[in-house]
Amino acid sequence: MPGNSTITVHADREIHPSRAVAPPIYQTATFSAEDGETFAQGAVEPRGKDFYTRFGNPNHAQVAAVVAELEGAEAAMVTASGMAALTTAVLALVSAGDHVIGQRSTYGGTGSVLLNLLPRLGVSTTLVDQTDPEAFAKALTPKTRLILVETPSNPLLQITDLRAVADLARAHDVLTMADNTFATPLNQRPADLGIDLVWHSATKYLNGHSDVSAGVIAGPAALLDRIWDVGLLTGATLGPIDAWLLLRGMRTLPLRVPRHNANGQALAEALNGHPAVAGVHYPGLATHPQHKLAAAQMSGFGGVLGIEFTGGFEMADAFLGRLRYSLRSASLGGVESLAVHPASMWRGMLSEDQIAESVPLGLVRLAAGTEDTADLVADALAAADAVLATAATA
Repeated sequence: MPGNSTITVHADREIHPSRAVAPPIYQTATFSAEDGETFAQGAVEPRGKDFYTRFGNPNHAQVAAVVAELEGAEAAMVTASGMAALTTAVLALVSAGDHVIGQRSTYGGTGSVLLNLLPRLGVSTTLVDQTDPEAFAKALTPKTRLILVETPSNPLLQITDLRAVADLARAHDVLTMADNTFATPLNQRPADLGIDLVWHSATKYLNGHSDVSAGVIAGPAALLDRIWDVGLLTGATLGPIDAWLLLRGMRTLPLRVPRHNANGQALAEALNGHPAVAGVHYPGLATHPQHKLAAAQMSGFGGVLGIEFTGGFEMADAFLGRLRYSLRSASLGGVESLAVHPASMWRGMLSEDQIAESVPLGLVRLAAGTEDTADLVADALAAADAVLATAATA
């Protein structure tokens, strides 16, 4: 088995091979066929690469080949965004009358699918405390068809016991699907722990340069064929240029992730215990209540941390304004550090009550980029010192 750096550079080599060292961009909406039989076959081939770009494109296939091997999965497919990956998969796997289990601590878009979209389609949902494996068992019903998990969770960095959930689901013939965006396949491989499907917002770490919106799903080919069928109808197609940019970004994923891990750990350790900080949510801290579980199923802890301030929203907002290197911006996983107030960002996806139930108002999500560690730490500490001084004189 080759290493991750070799995989990211060579796993797609046999997809439309050419003499070009850098893969060509197949900027075409459609492809010609040599004869009627070839054309007819292309019209029904799941996840094809040279019939019609909504059906598949060589650039899509190249990304899929790399992601599948990184995740240890049989196959993969791409979508126009992480949310497109989630919604397309869920619509393919559940129907009216079914039941889905999700997490209380999860990305706002995922929460909105569970709380707002699926109930409109006749699918009931239950959100559980993912830190308690027994909560998933208690939520199971005879109509449960799918369990959606996310670990570490966004933005509280809570950990889900993937093996426990996978074992429970398999015993009851229920599918599992894990959001692996925060961890990346370099820090965690859910399939190795028994999870059926893995999805990413590839906009984040996989691309790594904040210039693409994309999603990926990896898992058994038979399940992906079902999801691909629905994807044809929803039309959540990734453009060839975006797929090419995503592939280019993935080439350096094994080089970037260790720096993200190191910067996240250093920031968490530096801010943990600061007088302005009520708590730091980061699984790499020994004080994290699930640190042992995280260490057991992850090889690194990522670059994202949640910083909860003693002064609530006002202090959190002031901290964001004081940062020099971390830009106030949505998203994460790029080479640049980004910081955001999740309770403000998610207002377009969840109601005020739903946000209040899942995200502390004084929480800042800081996504460490690949800048020099000392610069990021000094910047964050200076911002925390400044907001504390301001609060003391108010």
